[in-house]
Amino acid sequence: MQRVRPRLWPYSPASSPVALPEVDVLYTPSDVVPLTFTSTTSPDECFDLEALRAWAEGLQDDRGIGLADLLHAEGAAPLEERRPFLMLGELANPFRLASLQAEAAPILRVRLEGLCRTWADGQDARHIQPGLHHVTLARTPGWWEVTHLGLLSPKEMKRLTMWLAQDRQGDWRGVRVAEGGLRIEHQPLEPPSPEDVMWDGSVERVERGAPAPTGAKIDLGSVLVPVHARQGCYDHRGRLARCIHLPQRDFHDGVFRRGSARKWDDVLDTMG
Repeated sequence: MQRVRPRLWPYSPASSPVALPEVDVLYTPSDVVPLTFTSTTSPDECFDLEALRAWAEGLQDDRGIGLADLLHAEGAAPLEERRPFLMLGELANPFRLASLQAEAAPILRVRLEGLCRTWADGQDARHIQPGLHHVTLARTPGWWEVTHLGLLSPKEMKRLTMWLAQDRQGDWRGVRVAEGGLRIEHQPLEPPSPEDVMWDGSVERVERGAPAPTGAKIDLGSVLVPVHARQGCYDHRGRLARCIHLPQRDFHDGVFRRGSARKWDDVLDTMG
């Protein structure tokens, strides 16, 4: 991809979060800068916070300028002051970040394992009527898909989580997940199809073998994940409405209000 201004990034509230970065990028208030990695990681590696920062420092733009220098040129917080924050939905969309006057942030493609992105059982009517749906996280054994990991300052992570919650304490919560896996992803990755998801009336799982991992595992204990902590995720007659299979418009028009809600801690184990 080429550099583009955040306000020119495609965005439609009704279809959010479809248009998300397909490569690693550095979001800044003036540009979305594609990043390339100077070294790949091994699937046998496991990155803690310091190792993840050290690897991210090797990312560079099309001029060969490293991420640390790019952040410094923006007057932004350095990598050593940033922590990983899972951007499951529209928070990974540069247009939305620009509208929120977000700080400069690296946004990396990562691979979820045993966890899926699903629609929260609630609506945000601040930008569109009857409202848009945000994305939360739930378990699905055997599942894989690509999502986005931001490297943000703790203050910015709190601010963006409170934006999801419409400034209401308790609606959204930053948690650390105690199940599944997260990896750096170096290659394109096709998620399971709807037909790959088996359901025995109680548990959904993917029994088809996952593609071989291409990048290092990331320690989930270092990653903050915003989840809908009041109503949880949408329960479609015992099944999840996965974002990859049900875009927002299809979900809202064809599924929403034909089921109920699952409590967030029924679909996701977290660290105490």
